[in-house]
Amino acid sequence: MKRYEALAADVAASIQSGTLKPGDKLPSVRQASSSRHVSPATVFQAYYLLEAKGLIRAKARSGYYVAQGVKTLPPEPETASRPDGEARPVEVSELVLGILESAMSRDVVPLGSAFPSPLLFPFARLGRATAVAAAKLDPWMTVEDLAPGSPALRQQIALRYLVDGAQVAPDHIVVTNGAMEALNLCLSAVCKPGDTVLVEAPCFYACLQALERLGLHAVEVATDPREGIDLDALETAITRHEPKACWVMTNFQNPLGCSMGAEKKKALVELVTRHRVPLIEDDVYGELYYGHRRPVPTKSFDTEGWVMHCSSFSKTLAPGYRVGWTSPGRFLREVTYQKLTTSLSTSIPAQLGLARYLERGSHERHFRELRLALAKNRDLYTEAIRQYFPGDTRVSRPAGGYFLWVELPRKVDALLLHRMAMTENMSIAPGPMFSASRDFTRCVRINHGHPLTTRVESALGKLGKLARKLAR
Repeated sequence: MKRYEALAADVAASIQSGTLKPGDKLPSVRQASSSRHVSPATVFQAYYLLEAKGLIRAKARSGYYVAQGVKTLPPEPETASRPDGEARPVEVSELVLGILESAMSRDVVPLGSAFPSPLLFPFARLGRATAVAAAKLDPWMTVEDLAPGSPALRQQIALRYLVDGAQVAPDHIVVTNGAMEALNLCLSAVCKPGDTVLVEAPCFYACLQALERLGLHAVEVATDPREGIDLDALETAITRHEPKACWVMTNFQNPLGCSMGAEKKKALVELVTRHRVPLIEDDVYGELYYGHRRPVPTKSFDTEGWVMHCSSFSKTLAPGYRVGWTSPGRFLREVTYQKLTTSLSTSIPAQLGLARYLERGSHERHFRELRLALAKNRDLYTEAIRQYFPGDTRVSRPAGGYFLWVELPRKVDALLLHRMAMTENMSIAPGPMFSASRDFTRCVRINHGHPLTTRVESALGKLGKLARKLAR
């Protein structure tokens, strides 16, 4: 992002949050130039950009002012979670399955879904690439390309790591049946029943389900809704519990939408390396950034192999193909063994089809279009929530992904709101399903990965009405 764009983004955020109100005067060009240590020309470019967007207006011989009629966005959640820090067995599957099963229908508005709209993906082009690859399939590939997977696909994944500044060789990658298998293989490789794993609070419910399935204990670690896991709290938990792994989502975390900055990611890697604790990085949303460049994965800072990076194509390119991968660092042999003794291999035709599609290069255009669609949806959904939900609702402002974390007034019970929403054919993801301790009782996760159609906006209006009723 260029300097004038960064300045414009900061001013726009202040306007949309209500810090700068309609009619307020902006700092003069000279003041902004001095405080931001940029040239007056940079400030002028920023103000011209904001003026073009209708956020500010110029008054002759007076300066720049916030335009009248600019709508402020709901404030973001600010308070970091404060879990009790105790290790506990996980029992969430019954709650999660009950919530997910209730929403598995086209008739239900999928505000609680974990998936973006399937209409956003290039299935026709993927199908043609897979058909060509399957027609040319060498029969011996069905024997030779078992774990760790297709060399052609692993080469393409390695090239994407290279773009992100991470040096990962193709033979250090294991192709899996989606990211969930990659994450489960990593857990199985470094943990045994009864061991402790550190997780974010809140964290993705599938993480908790994986811990429950393997008989592991969870320790929830304080997490900031904007900056991610608290590293001081993480080190305290490592010292106290001697965990066998940490499971962290550093880019557009599900459900909060928060992301760590590069320096914090580097510090995270240094922390786990110093304590010799494997870091399982769930990075399935990293490609869905709204800015000018992809946020780096922690793998980029991993020099000693303690990061077990996991991702997939399911959220970005090919939902339903169930192709993911892991680069497990020093645990490559253990993860490969887990793969061989569980599912043995990932679909060879699916791997070859994806490899061919990536080789042809058209995926970059798809990624750009997908990011633009999701960013637009974020703004439309946020405005709808501002319009329909209780006045003291807080909403996250993620810079990528497709989830909004909504913090409702204190009287609102998210599980009750979920049950009421289902009677109106709407799904939401209530906060307790993201916590081993069933916390976040007044929070919900909203999926903005579907276009804001009249039907979806009507559902948000009904949901806001229900929330206002519970908030009384």
